[in-house]
Amino acid sequence: MRPVYLYDTLTRRKERLEPINPPLVGIYTCGPTVYDYAHVGNLRAYVFADSLRRVLEVTGYQVRHVMNITDVGHLESDADEGEDKMVAGSRRERRTPWEIADLYTGAFLEHTAALNIKRPTVLCRATEHVPAMIAMVKTLVELGFAYEITDGVYFDVARAPGYGRLSGLDLDAQEAGARVELNPEKRHPADFALWRKAEPEHIMQWDSPWGRGYPGWHIECSAMAMEYLGRHIDIHTGGADHIPVHHENEIAQSDAVAGHPVVKRWLHNEFLMVDGGRMAKSLGNTYTLDDLAGRGYHPLAYRYFCLNAHYRTRLNFTWEALEAAARALDRLWDALYTLAGEVEEPAPAPAELAAAFLEAVTDDLALPRGLALAWQVIRERPVGAGQALGLLLEWDKVLGLSLDEAAAGRLGPAAGRVPDEVLALLDERRAARTDRDWVRADAIRDRLAEMGYAVEDGPEGPRVRRVRDSRA
Repeated sequence: MRPVYLYDTLTRRKERLEPINPPLVGIYTCGPTVYDYAHVGNLRAYVFADSLRRVLEVTGYQVRHVMNITDVGHLESDADEGEDKMVAGSRRERRTPWEIADLYTGAFLEHTAALNIKRPTVLCRATEHVPAMIAMVKTLVELGFAYEITDGVYFDVARAPGYGRLSGLDLDAQEAGARVELNPEKRHPADFALWRKAEPEHIMQWDSPWGRGYPGWHIECSAMAMEYLGRHIDIHTGGADHIPVHHENEIAQSDAVAGHPVVKRWLHNEFLMVDGGRMAKSLGNTYTLDDLAGRGYHPLAYRYFCLNAHYRTRLNFTWEALEAAARALDRLWDALYTLAGEVEEPAPAPAELAAAFLEAVTDDLALPRGLALAWQVIRERPVGAGQALGLLLEWDKVLGLSLDEAAAGRLGPAAGRVPDEVLALLDERRAARTDRDWVRADAIRDRLAEMGYAVEDGPEGPRVRRVRDSRA
């Protein structure tokens, strides 16, 4: 197995992956809260986790990938404030929380499949694991790490050595700067809810030693991660937004129960911005994969867009940037179709080229470098067509861009041949231009534009290309 180096948020440096039980690698990924559609900013985290899994698998590791579905307990504020998002979604759509969860879980799985994101080995719903969460809270109380107050059971962060190390939080400074404590019974402003006592009218609640209630968001991930991956977990992934609260709290409660660090490596992807600003549902500036499809973009154009930036750098979403990614992907797909037409079957490639790609992607998932190598093979043709095709199809096990489908003519320009009606209009326009009938030629151009085709006049004659809706 080839060495893999990954940036650990906790140690703040690249670390060599050394699995606890090689060749098995256990990965836990924080999944969606299914009260609404996941937007493309959310989906970047899952493209990243999928890329990690793909890199590990091509380098010889066996991956057990666990992802949760949060269908209870995630409040409107990650800091234990506001209404349960599932309850808010239920009221918004006049459906039960379980119906809401089924609807948006299904949509999430459809969208991730469209992005070629592999289905996790285990996909676990929070509401199906409440007994395990109650047991974990009970253990934390018995060990003295948690305490009960009027509205629930809270974790005592002062009892957790190193609390704040992941995010750089200074507990003393936070306590000194706290002006108004929303819950004066809490021992420290950073103490977080493990179990919430529910009002009688609350839709989602279960019996517990502390009365009817529901679990806190953070305990859900700890309980499910440890149930399916044990008390020693190789990698935990999530978005950078999870670092200061959710993952900090996971570390505190998991390590307190186990008596040792549970997660060996913490990996986080950076934010997806929109037009240079923060993307958030509360700001009304989010887009879903369906929004992209509505403008004519293939879902994999978004995956290609994500692969163009390293997962630890912020990525700015604009329609212009997505259009550029879509055009590049079309060219890539077209190149694969052309290569496939030149050879009968792929052929083994020189070892140094294959090694260069692996060297890139195993260096903290440097996928932009890997993508650049793919374009180098296409443009410079350092090897024959059969070897180039073999390399690109092998590299696509990491890239996940369906290059095999493109090579077979089922994706890209080869799959969207220009209709005969459009070709006939193009011939008619060519004749009009020859006769210097510019009014007729312009009218045909307008007709083609209405049909979704742009005419490009060049030295070799006019060509048409399919255009997308480019409105912002």
